[in-house]
Amino acid sequence: MAIAEDKSVSIERQLAQWKERGVRNVRFELPDMHGTSRSKIVPIDHAAGYAKDGLNMYGGAAVLDSRSDVVPGTLYNEEVAYADQFIRPDPATGAVVPWAEATARFICEASWADGRPLAASPRQVFRRVLDRAHELGYEPVIGMESEFYLLDPQTHKPLFTGYHIFNSVRNTWVPAIERIIDQMREHGIDIITANCEYAGSQWEINYTPGRGMAGPDKAFSFKNGVKEIARREGLLASFMSKPFADSAGCGQHTHISLLRLDGGKNAMSEDGAEHGLSKIGRQFIAGQLRHAPSTYALLAPTLNCLKRRRRHTFSPTNVSWGPEDRSALVRIKGGSAESRHIENRAPSGLANPYLVGAALLASGLLGIVDQLELEPAAHPPAEEDESKAKLPTTLEQSLGLLEGDDGIKELLGEEFITAYTVMRRHELQRFADHVTDWELQEYLEIY
Repeated sequence: MAIAEDKSVSIERQLAQWKERGVRNVRFELPDMHGTSRSKIVPIDHAAGYAKDGLNMYGGAAVLDSRSDVVPGTLYNEEVAYADQFIRPDPATGAVVPWAEATARFICEASWADGRPLAASPRQVFRRVLDRAHELGYEPVIGMESEFYLLDPQTHKPLFTGYHIFNSVRNTWVPAIERIIDQMREHGIDIITANCEYAGSQWEINYTPGRGMAGPDKAFSFKNGVKEIARREGLLASFMSKPFADSAGCGQHTHISLLRLDGGKNAMSEDGAEHGLSKIGRQFIAGQLRHAPSTYALLAPTLNCLKRRRRHTFSPTNVSWGPEDRSALVRIKGGSAESRHIENRAPSGLANPYLVGAALLASGLLGIVDQLELEPAAHPPAEEDESKAKLPTTLEQSLGLLEGDDGIKELLGEEFITAYTVMRRHELQRFADHVTDWELQEYLEIY
């Protein structure tokens, strides 16, 4: 089985098929606030029972910070007496895991004992926005391009240095790249291109987009799978946004289009219109621009993400759009009416795919609902257009803007906004308390 968009295959049937293929263990996976897979391994003979009744897991797992700290005030800890959540598989996500012996997996939904969903759980946040898109008559198609480094696991140094983008020798410098391509396809993720990226030891491997929940599900599966495969190859894979000060950052460029539920046509495209954009397409972009400062807290969610954002690095610095402009926040893509879509270039490599998808879909839908007018495209290159507002320059600034955006809060949910901002501010305080090597070098001896 693969990561599917067809939910007609029952869990019981999948388990039976897997057992015939020699699968012995089933992972019940839950995406946490950072897009990391938290899971339990269940022997296949017990999987059906847990799928029906729910598998218990510490409820606060969804809101742990990046160090796995239990953060007070995130709603799922002391507020609920550290209660268990119960996770149940989404049958559409059933897939064999080729890089793990005799193992398959499901991505799960989380609820409390009384059946209430954990509204701050990232997959639930995306589902909430997806339901709103369906109410408006649209199905999003989402694809994400996640750049990553392969590093020596002991020294954390690159395997090679310099700038070698698209170099044929570097493309397959280590067998891990071909292993990722092959095993991802076995896993149900249809790889379409692979190449070394701009910096030494950096790669980008792309795959087909997914409709609805399958979009972020694919990105979640790809990123966690790459890390597992790399480890089995004796390497460390990292999607960290800016691991090296003197080398390129990692982005997660996110492509989105809207299909009409009635008829299936691309709602964002209109042949003959300016830039090929329909009214809906223009409103969708206008929404992403209006809410860019507040959603930036989800697209660039850590202090490190902001170190990626520099001019002349294809990482946007202002609120702008343009046709085929790599320096713009929103870039128009696609040559035909069927393929036309937008690419948001703000998401950072370590951003959570579910929260990126929720933020960009929510802001675009608000543009449609509010019937926003799209401002003129930036003067190319967009990053040089001083008339365009700058994106937030600190995480604290973007968190405050997120809390103050009523439209985004309503779509993503108050519960999520509270849990997320409290958790991120806890990380900021930990950083503020940390004494850095720079401080020691600068101040220790002279003072």
